[in-house]
Amino acid sequence: MIKGLAITPPILGRISIGKVVEKNGKRLPEKDDQFTITSQVQTREGWVPHPFDEGLRKAAGNGKIRSIPVRVLFNDPDLNLRAEYSMFDRTTGRPLCVGNGDVCRRYTASGVQSLPCPSPDGCELAKGGLCKPYGRLNVKIGDDDELGTFIFRTTGFNSIRSLAARLSYYKAVSGDLLACLPLELRLRGKSTTMSHRTPVYYVDLTVREGITLEEGIAEARSNDERRKAVGYDQASLDESAKQGFANGAFDESGEEIPEIVEEFFPDASVDAGADGGDDVAHVSTLKPAKPTLREKLDKKAGSDKPGELP
Repeated sequence: MIKGLAITPPILGRISIGKVVEKNGKRLPEKDDQFTITSQVQTREGWVPHPFDEGLRKAAGNGKIRSIPVRVLFNDPDLNLRAEYSMFDRTTGRPLCVGNGDVCRRYTASGVQSLPCPSPDGCELAKGGLCKPYGRLNVKIGDDDELGTFIFRTTGFNSIRSLAARLSYYKAVSGDLLACLPLELRLRGKSTTMSHRTPVYYVDLTVREGITLEEGIAEARSNDERRKAVGYDQASLDESAKQGFANGAFDESGEEIPEIVEEFFPDASVDAGADGGDDVAHVSTLKPAKPTLREKLDKKAGSDKPGELP
């Protein structure tokens, strides 16, 4: 195994509640009130929708996806949802520091170092809102690929807090059968004084609609017995995933980072959103937009390929 390369679950597509849009010639993040499921292919018009997206929109009736039936791959909640404080260098697009509020892994001139992490509020390096929570949730949609997942990325406190709590609670109440439960991602809204009473959307995780928790646990037990009968080893899968994540300092590969920074870590000219808990920031019209990270990288590399790292 290549050292320094995080081995993460296979990705079939993306789940988002926002998008990057063109505004006055600039690409800026904008929040939405619905889920979008895309493939991993991106064109100049944006990410190409995954076939699941069209099917769920038709099933919704109103054309908006507000819930997605899912399962998780692992019994360990921390393997399904990874969340840390993250900071990126907006000039190069590379991660600078990743921490959990106790310790961090920071890229320095002498390499990666482990240092104390005081959280963004108490960190000199993080001044100016450059460091924020960053979560990645992997879920399975459909039964075509037992190990393939869709990834939902977020910098929203509300989503990270809700998803972490739900995963932990469902693992406990099901008797460590989290990976066998029939679950559902749901889009919820809330408003606060800091959001000026406008809705802030976040992602929650529940048992599927029409199923009680008790029925969900019964189904999980049945699924677990069926898997064990054919030799499915959930404990070994979790252990393998744990080793794979620990093999690298950061989940994402270099080619993914420019898009992630552009969408989830916009610069100071973009309003970071209501109450610091938006999962995708809304566009501020009060300040002119600065060149995006993608444009800076393109200029530096002298390439016509969008977002390519030098």
